[in-house]
Amino acid sequence: MNIFLIVVCAILGITFFSLIIFLGLNATKIKGWFGEKNISNRLEKLDANKYITLNDILIKNEKGNTSQIDHLVVSVYGLFVIETKNYKGWIFGNEKAEKWSQVIYRQKNFFRNPVKQNWSHVYALKSILKDYSNLRYVPVVVFAGSAVLKQIVSNVPVIYDYEITNFIREYPVERSISFEDVQKIASILQNENIEDKEIRKRHVSNIHKTVVERRVKMENLICPRCNGELKLRNGKNGKFYGCSNYPRCRFTMPY
Repeated sequence: MNIFLIVVCAILGITFFSLIIFLGLNATKIKGWFGEKNISNRLEKLDANKYITLNDILIKNEKGNTSQIDHLVVSVYGLFVIETKNYKGWIFGNEKAEKWSQVIYRQKNFFRNPVKQNWSHVYALKSILKDYSNLRYVPVVVFAGSAVLKQIVSNVPVIYDYEITNFIREYPVERSISFEDVQKIASILQNENIEDKEIRKRHVSNIHKTVVERRVKMENLICPRCNGELKLRNGKNGKFYGCSNYPRCRFTMPY
């Protein structure tokens, strides 16, 4: 009996620690999935006769690289391009900065500027939808989770998850395309969507590789944009690192 209990406890222990390791390695992925699922559930509440929602779209841009878009809402008022972030803590950011910051108590973490990230999605979409010159593009960044937007400087809307459906419904513009065009655009995007699992894995791998390369350069005070030297400068809002090739390169990094 004692041996049986020991074996059972050992199995449970191994399973428990394996689960912890799995969750630890995939915490970011799991958190991101919940954030995107939260938004997709909210977008389902939009009138299907006015809006067509597409989730997790992977397309190629003009350079042959891939661009993964969290959510798209196609409507007669425009194409809403939604970048979702699932964070907690205080969020600070400027649309011109390379990095935004997340502050939890006294710990500060940096993440890629979601506004710039979303503009890259818009450019990729424009390369596919060239025939629709009247189409209005509406980029928007949505924060899910318990994040608090403390100081955001951006012309692109940066909002909370619970605001997204009303933001789309109440967007104050006239129609730019017909609903027939809406259906055609949605069909084009669905056809362009890359569903191949290997390509999607490669896309994620390339992103991680790029992030690591950028981080290494920045840690060594090398500009990740042009390989210039990052020099400490004084600005009206305090110290920061700026590229030595300014004004040709306007890359900045928080001090």
